Amino acid sequence: AGYRRETSGVHPPYDHPSYTSTHKRAPRHAPVRIEHTLSEITGPRFARETLAPGDNQNDMTHFNGGEALGERIVVTGRVLDEDGRAIPHTMIEIWQANAAGRYAHAEDQHEAPLDPHFAGIGRAITDGRGAYRFMTIKPGAYPWRNHHNAWRPNHIHFSLFGPSFATRLITQMYFPGDPLLALDPIFNSVPDNSARERLIATFDIEVTIPEHALGYRFDFVLRGRAATPTLS
Repeated sequence: AGYRRETSGVHPPYDHPSYTSTHKRAPRHAPVRIEHTLSEITGPRFARETLAPGDNQNDMTHFNGGEALGERIVVTGRVLDEDGRAIPHTMIEIWQANAAGRYAHAEDQHEAPLDPHFAGIGRAITDGRGAYRFMTIKPGAYPWRNHHNAWRPNHIHFSLFGPSFATRLITQMYFPGDPLLALDPIFNSVPDNSARERLIATFDIEVTIPEHALGYRFDFVLRGRAATPTLS
């Protein structure tokens, strides 16, 4: 089975001039194209039973016996293929900073406070319509020392597996109206403007839970001309 190639400019270059850490990890030689085998186009397969009943891994607002601090949000959407068809049973994993802009990770020594009731990780499986839903906390901005006075916009990291290894996607979701987007080398490493816009979630009052949490909608397209850009 083959796949349509993405439109030029959807994905960022391996080595982006303003994104300094790419200089060290970008390959020095052109990638070698390898034809897909049966292993790549038939797996992995995830079932809803992958998540144990009662795990509530898609609700990140409660952890370690308490409620997370910050602005509660709902993030929902669908996972689609290049023809707009739903992709059910897609494993989606997310990770993010807390409301103060700090990750619950040993390597993050940013002076912002940790939240003992927010782990910053979640997992969900899409349903028959390719739909997913997370309840979480809006992440804060944080400094990242890429350049003078560098700050990352509010964002959430996503990792998705479609129906095959060839449809793996790692990307980031941003929020509308964030003034840091214009200054962020990672967001702006995506060459095409319309592709960058696909990385910004849409506020949705219908998703918003009255008196509890604002709602955002964010769809994914795995490969094809309207593909969601890859961002690590």
